Amino acid sequence: MALTSWKTFNFFDVSEVKLADSESSSIFHSAEFSCICSGSENLFLGSSDGQVRILSSTFKIVRTFHAHVSGSITHIKQVEGTSLLVTISEDLSNEPELKVWALDKPDKKTGGPKCLSSLSISNGRKQFPISAFAALDSLSQLAVGFGNGSVTVIRGDLINDRGAKQRTVFESEEPITGVEFRSGPTTTLYLATTGRILTLTISGRGQGQPAKNLEDHGCGLGCMTVDNDSGDIVVARDDAIYYYGVNGRGPSYAYEGSKQLVSIFGDFVALVTPPKSDAASKPSVLRRFVGGGPDDLYKSSTFALLETDLKYVAHTETLVSQVRTVFAEWGDLFLLTLDGKLFRYHEKTLNQKLEILYQRDLYVLAINLAQKTGVDTAQRNVILRKYGDYLHKKGDYDTAMQQYLKAIDNTEPSQVIRKFLDSQRINNLIEYLEELHEHDKATVDHTTLLLNCYAKLKDTEKLENFIKSGTNFDLETAITMCRQGGYYDQAVVLSKKHGEHDRVVDILIEDSKKYDEALEYICRRDPDVAYPNIMRYGRVLLEHCPDQATQLFIEYYTGKYRPRKDIPYAPTQATTGGTASAVQNLASFIPLPYRQNTAALSPAIAENKQLALASGEATAAAEAEAPPEYTVPQPRTAFSSFVDNPEQFIVFLEACLKEGSVDERDKVDLHTTLFEIYLDLAASKTGREKGDWEAKAKTLIDGKHISMDASNVLLLSHLSNFQDGTVLVREQQGLRFDIFRSYASVGDTASAIKALRKYGPEEPQLYPAALAYFTSSPKVLEEAGSELDAVLKKIDEDGLMAPLQVIQTLSTNAVATMGMVKKYLSDTIERERKEISNNRRLIESYRSETDAKRKEMDELGNKSAVFQARRCSACGGSLDLPTVHFLCKHSFHQRCLNQVGDRDVECPKCAPTNNNIRAFRKAQEDSSDRHEMFQDALQRSRDKFATISEFFGRGVMAAPTAD
Repeated sequence: MALTSWKTFNFFDVSEVKLADSESSSIFHSAEFSCICSGSENLFLGSSDGQVRILSSTFKIVRTFHAHVSGSITHIKQVEGTSLLVTISEDLSNEPELKVWALDKPDKKTGGPKCLSSLSISNGRKQFPISAFAALDSLSQLAVGFGNGSVTVIRGDLINDRGAKQRTVFESEEPITGVEFRSGPTTTLYLATTGRILTLTISGRGQGQPAKNLEDHGCGLGCMTVDNDSGDIVVARDDAIYYYGVNGRGPSYAYEGSKQLVSIFGDFVALVTPPKSDAASKPSVLRRFVGGGPDDLYKSSTFALLETDLKYVAHTETLVSQVRTVFAEWGDLFLLTLDGKLFRYHEKTLNQKLEILYQRDLYVLAINLAQKTGVDTAQRNVILRKYGDYLHKKGDYDTAMQQYLKAIDNTEPSQVIRKFLDSQRINNLIEYLEELHEHDKATVDHTTLLLNCYAKLKDTEKLENFIKSGTNFDLETAITMCRQGGYYDQAVVLSKKHGEHDRVVDILIEDSKKYDEALEYICRRDPDVAYPNIMRYGRVLLEHCPDQATQLFIEYYTGKYRPRKDIPYAPTQATTGGTASAVQNLASFIPLPYRQNTAALSPAIAENKQLALASGEATAAAEAEAPPEYTVPQPRTAFSSFVDNPEQFIVFLEACLKEGSVDERDKVDLHTTLFEIYLDLAASKTGREKGDWEAKAKTLIDGKHISMDASNVLLLSHLSNFQDGTVLVREQQGLRFDIFRSYASVGDTASAIKALRKYGPEEPQLYPAALAYFTSSPKVLEEAGSELDAVLKKIDEDGLMAPLQVIQTLSTNAVATMGMVKKYLSDTIERERKEISNNRRLIESYRSETDAKRKEMDELGNKSAVFQARRCSACGGSLDLPTVHFLCKHSFHQRCLNQVGDRDVECPKCAPTNNNIRAFRKAQEDSSDRHEMFQDALQRSRDKFATISEFFGRGVMAAPTAD
């Protein structure tokens, strides 16, 4: 878009700064002033003699210090928000010198600021002036462009003077006219020459790659800058203004003419254009690079401030003298001319800008400006209302109404309504009144006026929708007439809108017979509303909607009930039958003069016509919210609703039992009732189905944590002739012997064997009983088969009966033969013979060992011992006096015994064995008093005589010795 099509305004107040201080005035007029920068509420001037002057907001010199000994300060930068200042001086006889100053740290020698670091900028020993300079705020990286086309990047810690490295990162035949940094994940350096725009990644991903050419058109000196807010690079060329971002070139704005200087001030682009005669006499790019002639002082320039987002010119003017520089500080923009004049540009307030736009009827731009500025809703609505008034005067009523609707929150409705009372504007008036109801700002008068408009247009559809949306009329009368006239849908809508939930369910079930919709409506209600309707209509709903109604009972009685949420879906066909006539009949019942003032609800026509939603979608929407808190009723309160629906009743009972938070008393009711239902269904079925239900009943009472009264189970099992139930109850009560005896009493050998195998490991006394039962008759013995041998083996292994007891049991009836127990008797006799033989051998060995020990003790006490050892048992050396001999035949040097005092000496070789014997004996003496250990071992032992013998040897039964 060309700038010639942009609107031009005067959004800045321009005033010339009067320099009261003669020294400050002389500096701006003198030729010594070589560079300038602003920052941290100060202005910094660099001069050709190497001095730096600091000016305050009143443009008085507050500080002066000598920064460089030789050369002119050509570039200066102050790091905003800090006390750091960077200066560069140039002397074509030497390399440029860069210094970093700490303005808040005085130097003890000079009294001026402290120089943190200093270095010479390398350009390959080529004497060319510095044409561009840029630095990161951290001063970790600086870029210097030279007139010979080379760029040097300086990296290091200049603040702490820890050294810095320089590297020439770019060289070209064209002079450098601009360098700018763009920070981010990677640090990118934008380069501008007189013929190209390039980017170079100097840190991060892509570092070390050659410069990337963005565009084959360069720019002049001073025509490249960076927008610190967006990070974009702004380049001003003779044909347009260009933006460059991370993805390359961005938007551009055509603006013909030579460019001298570009700068960013807030949302504006400051642009300085030299006189047109300059472009005709000399190429603009070259002229800006090498500088102008002495007559530039008397040539005019054009200065403009552009707002590129909203596309307007905020200020433009022609200056008599050429512009030297532009800088921003203290919230204003300043412009310095070659003749030493300083101008301040102060931006006007938002209200002043809006008044200018109002005067030119530029309301769209005013709205956009307000939105970009971030004004509050009230002020934005004022602009919208003014725009609506303007459009209304022009006769654009539809567009005007759109503006009034946008500003409806802060607009007095009467101001708008009066403008559209003409009958030709009735559609616009209806639109505004409907929006008032939508925003809950309508009064009774507004409602009455809207109804009159509907009536005048005879718009029955809108009138019906308005009635359904919830207006102020006598609810009871309207609902009664709808039900009497057969308009049940309208009665439901009115009841819903006014919160008459019980009435809605009553109409859907009693009148409309829409049981599915009634059930869905109950499912959307809060627990305190849903429960009475569940109790009242539960049986009817289970009859017509068994699965959905059962699920509702389960959710409510397990504490997981969540009101379902409405999910919009495609509308279905509307109910047939006289909709328009129904509205006409209802209109006569609306008592307009006596309406009460209630809040109008937002119309939702599609929702009102659709009462039933997909159950799965509604449930999924509700699961995202936490269940509401309510008191879960006792399950027995729902039993009466399932009288004629046993299968659904079973589903309900099973679901309640799966819920872990059910009270113990309620669990008894649930288990007992479920057990009874299982038996009832089993009694009414035959074949496989009967077995399935009996299996469920058996599984139910077979559970470990089933809360059921045993008497109830026995009674129900007896009434239903359910034998397994009786058995399981006895098993749970630990009456295992009774179970076996009950099977044996009726001669059910197979069941008796199963009971023996199941309960025998826990009830060993069943095996002697089984032995007596299996040999009670030939028939039972035949049915038992090999089980008799297993019983005899178990009795023998566990020692449940003595062999004599087994013989006595078998001899009671003349059923078992000698051949059946021959193997048992032979194994028993053989085992006892081996045991007797082993015991005899042990006795003989113990006697021999005892005699040997006694003989040895007698010899030690009565006979002299002969010691023939010649070497020490400790060190292995030859024995010499003094020597110590022990009766255990070990001999030692006296010095090898480590004898301490007069303590008795013990043979070191035999001492460990003797200690073990003494410890073992002491343990036996200690355990002789622990009779409970003996009793416990005796109780757990299979061979009790062997246990008594063992403890007798330990001294448990020894007579206590008298002290």
